[in-house]
Amino acid sequence: MIDRVMATRTLDDFDWRFVALILAILSAGILSIYSATHAQNASGLPLYVKQMLWVLVGSAAFLGMLAFDYHAIARHANLFYVFALVLLLVVLIAGKSIRGAQRWIPLGQFAFQPSEFAKLALILTLARFYDKSPREGWIQRVVLPGLIMLPGLLLMLKQPDLGSGLSFLSIYVAILLVVGIRSKTLGVLLLCALMLFPFAWEVMWGSLHDYQRERIMTFANPSYDTGGTGYQGLQSRIAIGSGELLGKGLQGGSQSQLKFLPEGHTDFIFAVYAEEWGFLGSLALLALFLGLLVLSFEITLRAKDPLGVLLGVGVIAMFGFCLLVNIGMTTGLFPIVGIPLPLMSYGGSSTVATLAALGLLLNIKRRRLTLFY
Repeated sequence: MIDRVMATRTLDDFDWRFVALILAILSAGILSIYSATHAQNASGLPLYVKQMLWVLVGSAAFLGMLAFDYHAIARHANLFYVFALVLLLVVLIAGKSIRGAQRWIPLGQFAFQPSEFAKLALILTLARFYDKSPREGWIQRVVLPGLIMLPGLLLMLKQPDLGSGLSFLSIYVAILLVVGIRSKTLGVLLLCALMLFPFAWEVMWGSLHDYQRERIMTFANPSYDTGGTGYQGLQSRIAIGSGELLGKGLQGGSQSQLKFLPEGHTDFIFAVYAEEWGFLGSLALLALFLGLLVLSFEITLRAKDPLGVLLGVGVIAMFGFCLLVNIGMTTGLFPIVGIPLPLMSYGGSSTVATLAALGLLLNIKRRRLTLFY
C-alpha cells in the first residue's frame, strides 16, 4: 500500500533549487527564441509565445508526474511504452514530413513528435523491468531489455530520426551499466561489437539518407561543402566565435538576426545564445545545466529503492545525452544529428517531455522518506 504520508508534506520539502534552475534555463530559451524569430512575418502566434504556451503545458506535465507516487506511475509503464510504439507506427503511416524526415503527427496548427515521449516511456519500462525481474544471467540482464528497446529504436531510425535513436540507445546503455554486468560479459560485448562493427557500419551507411551521409562527411572534413550540408555547422561556429567575451547583446547577433544561421530557434539555439551573451554568458548557462545535473545525481543517489535509482539514471541519461550532443554539434565537436537543446530549443514535444521527466526526478526525491510502497 502506498504511504499516504506524502499527501500531507509541506512545501518545505519541495526542492526550490531544482525548480529555480529549470525556470532560469527556460527563461534563457524563450529569450533566445524571441531574439531569433521576432523579425519573422509569419502568420499566427509568434514562436516565442507558442513556446511559452508549451512551457505552461510542460509545467502541468511536471506537476502531474510529481503528484502521483512514481511506483504507481511505473506500474503502467508497459502500457505507456506500447502506446508510444503505436504512435511511432502512426508517424510512419500518416506522419508529417519536413525536410525529408517524417517525425511528426499533425494536430491542427501544431505537430506532435512521439519519439520525445517514447524516451520517457522507455525509462519507465526498463526501470520497471529491472526492478521486478531477477538480474542474473545474460538473458535477463542484456537480451530481454535490449529486445524491449529495439522496436522503438528501429521505428525512430525508419523516420529517419538518428538523434532520437541514439538517445534511445543511450538510455538503455546507461541503465544497463548501473544494473551491472560482469566484466567477462562486458568484455564479450565489446569483442562482439568490434567484430561486427565493419558489417554494422556498411549496413548503417547504406541505410542513411544522402543528407545524413553528407553531414558525416562534413564532420570528418569541416571544409567539405561549406555552401551546402556544412553551411549550418560553419555558421554556428562563426556565431559562437563572434560572441567573444561579453557577446553582442539581445538582438545584436549578426548571424542570427541576418538569418545566416538556419534553424537558430531550434537545434542551434545555443549558437544564438552564445553570440548574444558571449563566452561569460555561455559559461553561466553551462553552470545552470551543470547545477541541474548535479542535483539530479544527488536525487538519484539518495533514492530510497532500486526503482527510484533506475528511473533517475534513465532521466539523467536522456537529459545529459541531448545536452552533450547538442552543444557538441553546434561547436563542431559532433556531427549534426538534429537533437534539441533541453529546455531551450523551440519545440512543444521536447519541452513537455523534458519537463515531465524532470517532474519524475523530483517525485523520486519527495518520496525518499516514505516508509511503504
